[in-house]
Amino acid sequence: MNLILAGGWIGKENFLRAKIRGVHFAEDPGFLEVLDKGSSPSSPRFVVISYDMTESLLGVRVKKSGLPPLIVAELEDLCPAEELLPESSPVLEPTGMSLDREGFTEAIGKVKAFIEAGDVYQINLTSRIDFALRGSPLDLFLTFYSRQEVPFAFYLDAGDFFIISGSMELFLNKKGKRIESRPIKGTGGRAEDILTSQKERAENLMITDMMRNDLGRVAEPGTVRVEELFALSSYRTLSHMHSTVSANTEKGFAQILRATFPPASVTGAPKYRAVQIIDSLEPHPRSYYCGTAGLIFPNGDFTLSVLIRTAFGGGNEVSYFSGCGIVWDSDPDREYEELKLKVKAFYPKATEDL
Repeated sequence: MNLILAGGWIGKENFLRAKIRGVHFAEDPGFLEVLDKGSSPSSPRFVVISYDMTESLLGVRVKKSGLPPLIVAELEDLCPAEELLPESSPVLEPTGMSLDREGFTEAIGKVKAFIEAGDVYQINLTSRIDFALRGSPLDLFLTFYSRQEVPFAFYLDAGDFFIISGSMELFLNKKGKRIESRPIKGTGGRAEDILTSQKERAENLMITDMMRNDLGRVAEPGTVRVEELFALSSYRTLSHMHSTVSANTEKGFAQILRATFPPASVTGAPKYRAVQIIDSLEPHPRSYYCGTAGLIFPNGDFTLSVLIRTAFGGGNEVSYFSGCGIVWDSDPDREYEELKLKVKAFYPKATEDL
């Protein structure tokens, strides 16, 4: 197994290469409690938790991918990597989409019908874009990162399959008793357009409120706070709106994850019904996309990303995913353009080819 992390995971620059002592592939959600017991005094773990685990943790049936839903890498160390540059230029050729423009537009209409009926207020609707890959997955990751540097990027080669993530979204960060989440909702090419959009602000507010409720399940009474609302982060190909919610908690990793998974920003409101509707509308399993990944430290602290801007595959096939938050006043054409915008760093020709 090969694991490379962006330095942003631990507040550093450049890449980190993980020295791996052992790997566990698990399906039983009870393994989460094992993670609360810590590892050796100086060794963190890197975990990947698939969206497939939604069925066990939230109690809603979802389509399964067949890939291991829980990956735990026991690390000996995280070392600064030598300068990593692509050895060649990888080439991606689109081979299909689970929801193309027509299918995505039709699904948005169905989401609006659910909203009108009072089932939900918002749904995160996604599509899977399949590619044939000429070149190495590592070169693909390094090229992807060079186009858009983000704090929670990683490349995991698990032998039979690989995962590439260019995520900038913090799901959960716990240091001591303090836990923080920074959900993203609101995307556009220009920051000023997001700030002035009532739709984007309404989406962000709904998801922030969901995160308050999720953290409230494990928080000490009276400690849940919204520290930022409608803040902006800009990257090379797009800008995002995010908010920051914090709390104090004595709970461990497993209890916190059971209260908050899957992340609010990639489901909708209310979460349980949103996940049911998502599974009825999306023809693809999400698998690692919309799950979470990150580092668990021996003292119980941890940092987890939301697995947006994420691809996975095997051999010369790779799938990348993109989605949008759909509300009552969503315009299908604008939502599809946003979907393509989120693909651009991975596949620069997305705006023309998809």
